[in-house]
Amino acid sequence: MHRAKLLALLALACAATASAQASSPGLAGDWEGALDAGGAKLRLTLHVVKTDDGLYLGKLVSLDQGNAEIPLGKATVDGRSVSLEFPLVTGSFKGELSADGAELKGTWSQGMPLPLTLKRTANAAAPEPSKSPEKPAVPPFGPPIDALVPAPPIPFRGAAGQSHLIYELHVTNFSPVEQNLSRIEVLDDKGTMASFEGKDLLDNLIQPGKKTDDARKIGPGLRVVAFLTVPLPDGPPPAKLRHRLTVNGATVDLAPVALRAPKAIVIGPPLRGSDWLAGNGPNNRSPHRRALIAVNGRAVIAQRFAIDWVQLKTPNSTFSGDPKDNANYKAYGADVLAVADATVAATKDGIPQNVPGENSRAVPITLDTVAGNHIILDLGGGNYCMYAHLQPGSLKVKVGDKVKRGQVLALLGNSGNSTEPHLHFQVMDGPSPLGSEGLPYLIDSFELLSGQNAGKKQNALPMQNMRVKFD
Repeated sequence: MHRAKLLALLALACAATASAQASSPGLAGDWEGALDAGGAKLRLTLHVVKTDDGLYLGKLVSLDQGNAEIPLGKATVDGRSVSLEFPLVTGSFKGELSADGAELKGTWSQGMPLPLTLKRTANAAAPEPSKSPEKPAVPPFGPPIDALVPAPPIPFRGAAGQSHLIYELHVTNFSPVEQNLSRIEVLDDKGTMASFEGKDLLDNLIQPGKKTDDARKIGPGLRVVAFLTVPLPDGPPPAKLRHRLTVNGATVDLAPVALRAPKAIVIGPPLRGSDWLAGNGPNNRSPHRRALIAVNGRAVIAQRFAIDWVQLKTPNSTFSGDPKDNANYKAYGADVLAVADATVAATKDGIPQNVPGENSRAVPITLDTVAGNHIILDLGGGNYCMYAHLQPGSLKVKVGDKVKRGQVLALLGNSGNSTEPHLHFQVMDGPSPLGSEGLPYLIDSFELLSGQNAGKKQNALPMQNMRVKFD
């Protein structure tokens, strides 16, 4: 279960990110510096590499924020001038390298400009590639890989009006030598629906259990997971998808994948009232989206479409007063509502609440305590939903109870793996909080309060950081 993040901390993390990504020719290596954000010093380290095909990759580690890692977006280098973009946090950085390449000095912009200077550490820079490596020979039976879609996708419509498929493609190298995955194409009977290569591909790849600068390079016996988001045109979705991979310069056409269902389940809102923010909501880089966890011998993403619902008390904060007092958060104590007529499949109570904070947990986090006090409803048709991090002693239902849509189930709290009062809500294909596959869902009616598409919405899903009002 991933924590709900304070907006203030997010803003600082964003500022930190920006600074870090300063990379330019000859600057592969490790850097360190500090960002002065309102008098608070944030210590940063930065690791930068340049790939064989000229892409700049980097990660910034904010040492004072739980070693949070933030990836670099687009990097543009012109001589010693560096321009960096960070779409995940809507920030940018512009700076200049010193003549000896030992310092990068510039400005981070995210509303208010902040100065930042990064200096190279004692670690030597990695040599930059001078030429592209020779392509390995293609085996007579084609690239030796095994590729599959473990959880067939389900179409759903986001609150911005776009319909999507969100799913994963696993690619395993069955060769004794490294394989280079350079492109993934998604096709239907009419042609290409989406194509990922270069930085777009890199941003969507991880190697489970291994940290690597370039996940496109798959070592012997290793696997990469591609987190794919494919937009759908208006009209009926395709019945099947096809995938075409380019590995070591050769193409592989995979067997067709049938979509799991014609549409996502439609439910009611889990809360009532206004100014609810979809923290860590559906987005291809959301922590929930990337929460691939092995449970009972199987790697699944139960939180694929999960939302951490926090409620804004002021335009920029979820609380006022002492941040360590749960009662000062607007969401605390809110009624948690049944989203449909359903049967209670599982409950957990008696876990004490946390003091709000990044590292404050009242109990050790295990598979049994990660969701805190929680309720799981059987919605029928193989669909279950979970309400997590509830107040202890507030549960009003027990296993086997029949509930009606809109019925109060419990009170919103701050138990389990949680940093502040919020409701973690997800729909999945089984009653296990982490051992099920997460499913998309649509909320039948709500008002979107932010963005260009603000207004009344029907049968749609709020996406990451959207602010909504529930009837």
